Amino acid sequence: MRGTGRHVAILMATCNGGRFVRDQLESIRRQDHSEWSLIVGDDGSTDQTLRKIHEFAHSNPNHAIQLRHGPRKGSTANFLHLLCDAALDTDFIALADQDDVWLPDKLSRAIAALEAAGSGPALYGARTVIVDHQLKRLGLSPLFARKPTFGNALVQNIAGGNTMVLNRKAHDLVIAAGAGLEPVCHDWWLYQLISGCGGQVIYDPHPCLLYRQHEANQIGSNMALAGRIRRISAVLSGRFSEWNTRNIRCLRQVSHLLTDEAREILDRFEQLRHQRGFLALTRLRGAGVYRQTAAGNASLALAAMLGRL
Repeated sequence: MRGTGRHVAILMATCNGGRFVRDQLESIRRQDHSEWSLIVGDDGSTDQTLRKIHEFAHSNPNHAIQLRHGPRKGSTANFLHLLCDAALDTDFIALADQDDVWLPDKLSRAIAALEAAGSGPALYGARTVIVDHQLKRLGLSPLFARKPTFGNALVQNIAGGNTMVLNRKAHDLVIAAGAGLEPVCHDWWLYQLISGCGGQVIYDPHPCLLYRQHEANQIGSNMALAGRIRRISAVLSGRFSEWNTRNIRCLRQVSHLLTDEAREILDRFEQLRHQRGFLALTRLRGAGVYRQTAAGNASLALAAMLGRL
């Protein structure tokens, strides 16, 4: 699959997504950027998912559409398995969930932003329109205004993987890091890796897709009140600390790829995790880590004081 300058390889992870996958496939077909191919990694679907993908491939013979067996270790492992295929030779890579609906200009907006970013590694992510299972609008994902950086990526993911598009050099970094790591989420990991290696992360405030919320979602939307409740719960239960431990372990395994600045921020963050109380709160201010909102930074301060970063 050799790129011609603007080819997009779409990677979709599926598992029993037959209820909604046709909507997603049709939204891909309706993209105003038509130079795309699709690779589906399926984690053992037993419903109508595979049949619907075969039907879509048959009705779209002008696009290369492949169906592969996934590792059956969850969506993060499935996406990393697809991403780390060194034989995947393409200009851009877009990640797709099985139950969303892409807006028609999703790919074209991402490509324009990535091309404007220059020749270095770059990762695009965007806001989403939150909808229910019938595609009725519920609201928008949070709007973030602060600059995407590694210091932010350490403690927060600002864009869902379903919105993400990588250029070729960012994909090279993902391959160099490898598929054998076990980060908390593949999208959070991409934000940490690309920003930590000196790449550019682009956050588009314009929504790019309809993000469907239903009972089978692994991770739901982060709308205001629900997001705050989840953040506090994650801090108090120790989940946030466990997530950080897993992600830091992965970052240490690829520390040779990180910039000097990123390694320094990672060192300070690790040292901070061993502190608590007002000393931790004081050191947090100089650690170079932050979340995008005042409420998010309040939960970060609470985690530092409780020794649960």
